[in-house]
Amino acid sequence: MATYTITELAREFDITPRAIRFYEDQGLISPRREGAGGRTRVYGARDRTRLKLTLRGKRLGLTLSEIKDLVDMYESPKDSAAQMTSFLAVLARHRESLEQQREDIEVTLAEITAHEAQCRQMLQDAKHKSGPARNRRAA
Repeated sequence: MATYTITELAREFDITPRAIRFYEDQGLISPRREGAGGRTRVYGARDRTRLKLTLRGKRLGLTLSEIKDLVDMYESPKDSAAQMTSFLAVLARHRESLEQQREDIEVTLAEITAHEAQCRQMLQDAKHKSGPARNRRAA
């Protein structure tokens, strides 16, 4: 059976050992403990897969709670139709949230564009008002 050290997993997935320990604290992975006082973590293929799925879930923007539920379901002997239905529900909620964020961003960008145009117009007006006056004073 393949085993991995925390350093090997951190390097493979381009994350810090601290992040891996955090995922362990959250119950997403659970390495064996070896050595004096059980201080050395030994990760198996199961932990590697769970870490990979966790990072994939994070890239999708899922919460750790959603990820844990999905990863736990992945390992359960339940039928896959129920798992896929649950996963689709999580994705639908996440899609809705992202679409709302996108709408909010579009509104904010439109407001910024309007303010930029207003500022540019005010600068243009100020240049026209003060431009000739400066020239008359200099003469």
